[in-house]
Amino acid sequence: MIFFSKLTYNSFPIKEKILSILMLILILILLILIPFKIPFYKKILNFSTIFDHKKIGKLYIYLSLIMLIRGFIDALMMRFQQILCFNHEGFLSNQHYCQIFTAHGVIMIFFVAMPFMIGLMNIIIPIQIGAKDVAFPSLNLLSFWLTFFSSIIINISLIFGEFAKTGWLAYPPLSEKMFSPWVGVDYWIWSIQISGISTIISSINFIITIIKCRKKFLFLFNLPIFIWTCLCSNLLILISFPILSALLIQLFLDRNYNSHFFSPFYGGNSMLYINLIWAWGHPEVYILVLPSFGIFSEIISNVCKKSIFSYKSLIYATISITILSFIVWLHHFFTMGAGYLPNIFFSISTMIIAIPTGVKIFNWVFTLYYSEFKFTPNSFWFIIFIIIFSIGGFAGVILSIPTLDYIFHNTTFLIAHFHTVIIGGVLFGYLAGLQYWFVIIYKKKLINYISYINIFFWFIGVILSFFPLYVLGYFGMMRRTNVYFNFFWNKILFLTFIGSIIILFSIILFFFNFFLSKKNKFNLYRNCDFIYFNNLIIEKNNDFFYKKKFIFIKKRYLKHKKSKIPFYLSLFVFLNIFFLIWCFNKMFNILFFFFILILIIYIYE
Repeated sequence: MIFFSKLTYNSFPIKEKILSILMLILILILLILIPFKIPFYKKILNFSTIFDHKKIGKLYIYLSLIMLIRGFIDALMMRFQQILCFNHEGFLSNQHYCQIFTAHGVIMIFFVAMPFMIGLMNIIIPIQIGAKDVAFPSLNLLSFWLTFFSSIIINISLIFGEFAKTGWLAYPPLSEKMFSPWVGVDYWIWSIQISGISTIISSINFIITIIKCRKKFLFLFNLPIFIWTCLCSNLLILISFPILSALLIQLFLDRNYNSHFFSPFYGGNSMLYINLIWAWGHPEVYILVLPSFGIFSEIISNVCKKSIFSYKSLIYATISITILSFIVWLHHFFTMGAGYLPNIFFSISTMIIAIPTGVKIFNWVFTLYYSEFKFTPNSFWFIIFIIIFSIGGFAGVILSIPTLDYIFHNTTFLIAHFHTVIIGGVLFGYLAGLQYWFVIIYKKKLINYISYINIFFWFIGVILSFFPLYVLGYFGMMRRTNVYFNFFWNKILFLTFIGSIIILFSIILFFFNFFLSKKNKFNLYRNCDFIYFNNLIIEKNNDFFYKKKFIFIKKRYLKHKKSKIPFYLSLFVFLNIFFLIWCFNKMFNILFFFFILILIIYIYE
């Protein structure tokens, strides 16, 4: 029986035992939660329709934490598969394994790191600059719902059809219709496309908020470092994400309308795709890591009870990273025969971008000198960040040398480098920021001793999970390996699996601490020193005096508007995309009409 043009009973992955079990578990969870959802309906409705930047920020954080669990389950399955597939196929089929490592990359970047970052920005930016809200509160809510439904698109591929098996960047010609004829790549295209549009909307909102909504006398070179890093990160989003959006449209046209932008069989050029995807992809790394640098600058300023060392040099380093991040993309494909002149240029530019990053590290280290440094959970987040991120950065310098990159590029050495930089530099930063501002966000206080154990487990888990991959890469283990015959590799992979289990314990501890956090009577308006960490020494070397004098917010109660239209608009986007993927044109045309109608109402409103 055919439901839609391509959706049949055979589209459900019944033959995959693991997916079938997951489908049943999801259905049972939904059935169990329905009775519990009814008493909290008003609270859910309030959160999902209000324009309050703090509540929208919380929604982003909740989404990212849920997707963290989802993405980490994929990681555990891959690690378990790799210790079982010595001389054996393992417990996952090749098709399912390829879907898992593709979904893991997409989820962790687009639906864990990005929402976490935007959630923290939503809450902290208006508070630190003394604004009532972001510049466009309605667009803020719309961008959240677009992100939410784009995450639904990637997750329903578990039940309807499949996800892409092409890797998280879907290089053609593998992602073209000839080699990926079913719906997996279409799910990939539209989940990222909608998420990217949502991110562009958020970036415009934050840039205008920072530039136009600042409190009086709060000039650009008086802004906290976190605000500067957010501004640079959002400028990067505004420049780089349109490249991704245009690229995805081209790939969609290739697959469905025979445009052949990237099909080498019909005169296209697949290297064009790779250049464009990395012209977005490398700035994306700095989009994620710059706010993390800002968070650690705030933390160091707080735990040392002094302004950050050389405030202006830290700003110039941030701006330098923003500019240089656009001239290093080709180092991602040194192995693809670009020629020695481009390789030399991009090798040098990659090494140069390490300089402003080093400046930041020296600024933080020099801030620690002659300071009243206190050991708190936040300071321990900073310590493990410096250790793991620095090691990942050194590996990046090794990979910036084309001759060494030829050896290590397709091995687990590169996987280890990427994960130590992203986990050490990005995820640790956002977790530290959540812990640092937890009192402001939730009016509760985390239990310190659980936080110390959690941080220790993260540190040991990341070392055991990814440092052995440097060794495996040195001995030649290829990325995405599904079957191997080397007993030495099996021992090391078992060590990485143990590291993944330790990370699992740390995630469980984090949620345990999150739900057991104690209520704390915190006055947002008397504790200005806690919130406004301006890193510039003014007024006789006392920037705290400056903060009390100029950035004090009088207590006011704001009535935020509410609207269900952003939710309905995003819902119709989701439904349109679902029917477009499955080629049910009649339903698509009907829903598209309603989408245009709601869009007109939204613009009018």
